[in-house]
Amino acid sequence: MQVCAVPPFAADSAHGCDPRWQPHDLLRLRRLAPLDGEPEWVREAFARAPFAVVRRAPAAAGFVAVGVRGNGRAQRYGTWVEAADVLEAIAPEDFAASLPALERRALPAFALLAALRDDMSSLRRYAWGPTGSAAFELATRMPAVTMASDLDLLVRMPKRLPQESAAQILTELQTRAQKAGMRVDVQLETPAGGIALAEWAAGKPRVMARCAQGPQLIADPWAAMPGRV
Repeated sequence: MQVCAVPPFAADSAHGCDPRWQPHDLLRLRRLAPLDGEPEWVREAFARAPFAVVRRAPAAAGFVAVGVRGNGRAQRYGTWVEAADVLEAIAPEDFAASLPALERRALPAFALLAALRDDMSSLRRYAWGPTGSAAFELATRMPAVTMASDLDLLVRMPKRLPQESAAQILTELQTRAQKAGMRVDVQLETPAGGIALAEWAAGKPRVMARCAQGPQLIADPWAAMPGRV
């Protein structure tokens, strides 16, 4: 997030994340309580699409750390919402059968997503789905994907992924993305948090894991204690 609110709770009361929601889930909200210092665009953006994405940050009991999306990359706002205001949660893999509006399906990101759904043998054994602008548009029906948009994907990986398998998945995805003239960015959701598929496939001795406590370099994302995401 480029801008973040001051937490609406005491810092020492933020002990973790509510297990009902995972990073990258899109939440449909009853309301977004205003906080001091929020950017002017936040109210208008939330009125158009009352959704926010779960982000990796500690929260006190009864709160969820989220990000609000506006127009363009410059409009991103990190805040917290009350759990009681969550009406619906949509995980990335819940978009498996979702389609954009007919006139939007030729956009490169949506075309590649459709191709991966139809024929992506190396991903079929895993739970996966889109995040970022593609997921936001599929959930809200508000235009968010552009001709230049990358396709962001999340793959659930609770068990160890051999680096050889990671390299195979990465090669297949990159080949398809290059043919489509775009980039694909894949994050593996592991017990330690989110790691980049490209980093794990490269065989690095340590990879960057993104968790609620902040980014950490670790050697084995599957050796970490659960509950750190």
